Amino acid sequence: MRCTGQVEAAVRREGFLRIAGVDEAGRGCLFGPVFAAAVVLDPERPVAGLADSKTLPAERREELAAAIRERAAAWAVASASAAEIDRINIREASRLAMRRAVEFLDPPCDYLLVDALTIDWPVPQQALIKGDARVTAIAAASILAKVERDACLISLAAEYPGYGLDRHKGYPTVEHREALRQLGPTPLHRRSYAPVREALQSLL
Repeated sequence: MRCTGQVEAAVRREGFLRIAGVDEAGRGCLFGPVFAAAVVLDPERPVAGLADSKTLPAERREELAAAIRERAAAWAVASASAAEIDRINIREASRLAMRRAVEFLDPPCDYLLVDALTIDWPVPQQALIKGDARVTAIAAASILAKVERDACLISLAAEYPGYGLDRHKGYPTVEHREALRQLGPTPLHRRSYAPVREALQSLL
């Protein structure tokens, strides 16, 4: 499946001018916020090589993120906290982070292309399955969300040593699960996730 600008071009032919791609990063993590980004690409200043962030090495994601920030007509990144995830569930927290990112866009968008979900925002929108692998604007959003979240986790690794957050970025690796068993959850672990609940119960 190739990432193209065909969907944006079709929407543009309908008269929409500021089409935002929206995606999140970190839904499957045990630790920390879920991040989301919204990106309105400038068709006059394309970014070559956009793809689903999960398929790109970290160095390439960083390069593309810098190009997106420089060339996009508008972009924004936002998050929803671990506490919000536990309170309203990860799906709704992802939607909340996405809405926050869209709200920060300047100038605002007039159409949304969202990876897999719809969000509470008063413009026309499409939810596209595997949108980050098909649509350039969503791919751009996936890259920004992933880069910003990784930077956040690397910073938090110093605050919460021993968990390897700078390596696994909060995902449920063997290293992370073992650290949870030995050290117990931090205040930023998602208590609504089964491995974190189990680690808490083992400490009782």
